[in-house]
Amino acid sequence: MKASYKKMVKMAMTTVMAGGIMMMGQSAMAAPAQPQVHVDSATKDMPGHVASKVLDVKADKTEVGLISNVVYEQVPSRGYANVPMQMDILQPKTKEKKPAILFVTGGGFINANKDNGIQLRMHLAENGYVVGSINYRVAPTAKFPEPLEDVKAAIRYLKANADRFGIDPARVGIVGGSAGGYLTAMAGTTSGTKTFDKGENLQVTSDVKAAVDLYGLSDLTQVGADFSEEVQAKHRSAGATEALWVNGSPVFGGRDGGILADKQAAEAANPIHYISKTSAPMLLMHGTADTVVSPSQTDLLYQALQKSGIPSERYLVTGAAHGGKYWVQEPVLKIITDFFDQYLKK
Repeated sequence: MKASYKKMVKMAMTTVMAGGIMMMGQSAMAAPAQPQVHVDSATKDMPGHVASKVLDVKADKTEVGLISNVVYEQVPSRGYANVPMQMDILQPKTKEKKPAILFVTGGGFINANKDNGIQLRMHLAENGYVVGSINYRVAPTAKFPEPLEDVKAAIRYLKANADRFGIDPARVGIVGGSAGGYLTAMAGTTSGTKTFDKGENLQVTSDVKAAVDLYGLSDLTQVGADFSEEVQAKHRSAGATEALWVNGSPVFGGRDGGILADKQAAEAANPIHYISKTSAPMLLMHGTADTVVSPSQTDLLYQALQKSGIPSERYLVTGAAHGGKYWVQEPVLKIITDFFDQYLKK
C-alpha cells in the first residue's frame, strides 16, 4: 500500500515538472529571439579590408511623423457651400497617449498659412506633444467670429479623434502668434464655455488647459497705441485689416468705416471681454522691437488676467521683432515648452 502511494506521488510530481517545462518552452517560444547580426561578415576577410568608424548613439530623441492636409471641418466660404479647412499633424511615435497642442498661425487677419511655425511645432513634438497646425477663414471674405469658430472646431476635432492620433483629450493646449496669438487668447479666455462652438464634433468641448499668446492683439481699437500718430491713424482707417476682421467688406454687406465704426462689435471681438473663472492659464510674450502690433496689446490682456486671478505670465523679449529669428531661439522655446509641461503634463 505504501509502495503504491509513493509510486503515485512520484508520477504526479513527474507530470507537474513536465508540464512546467512545457509551459516554460511555450513562454520562450512566445517571445521571438532577437535576430543575430554578424556585422560586415561578407566583407571582413577581403584583402586590404579597411575598418569603418563606429558611432555609439544614445537613442533618447523622439521620432516624429507628419500627417498632412487632414480635413477638420467643411464650412461655407467665398461663395462655396463646403470649403475644407485643413490641419497638418506632427505625431511623436510613442505608444502612450500624449497631450496635444493646436498651433494657430498669424497672417494679419488676411492669410492663414498652416506651413508656418515649423520650428516651434517640431520642438513641441520632439518634447512629447501631438501638434496640429491649421488654416482658417480670413478677412475680407470672412469676419469675426467665423475664424474663431474654425479654431474651436479644430480643437474639438483633435479631441473627437484622440484615439486615432494618440491624444489624451483631457490635456489639450493652444499656441499662436500675431493674429494666431489673438485667436489663441480668444480660445483661452472663452475656455470652459460653449461660446463660439459651432459646427462638427459638438459632443466634445473646445476647452483648453493652457494657452500661449505670442505678440498677439487683444484690443483691436488700440493696435497701434505704442507707435507714431501716423501709424495710429492707419489703424483707424477703413482699410486696416482689424476693421475688415470686425466689420467685413461694405461691398458685401459689411459696415463701412474703421475699427471704431461699431464699438460694440469691436468690444465683442476683444478677448478681455470674455475673461471668467474658467479661462485657461495663459503665457504671453512680446518683442520690444515689434513695429507691427504694439507690445502693450499683450500687456493689456495680461493686466486683465492678473486682475481676474487667472494664472498668467508675460515676458518681454529684448530686441525681438514681430516674428523672426528671436522666436525660434532655445530660451524662448524652452519657456513655451515649460509652460505647457506645467499644465499639460504635471
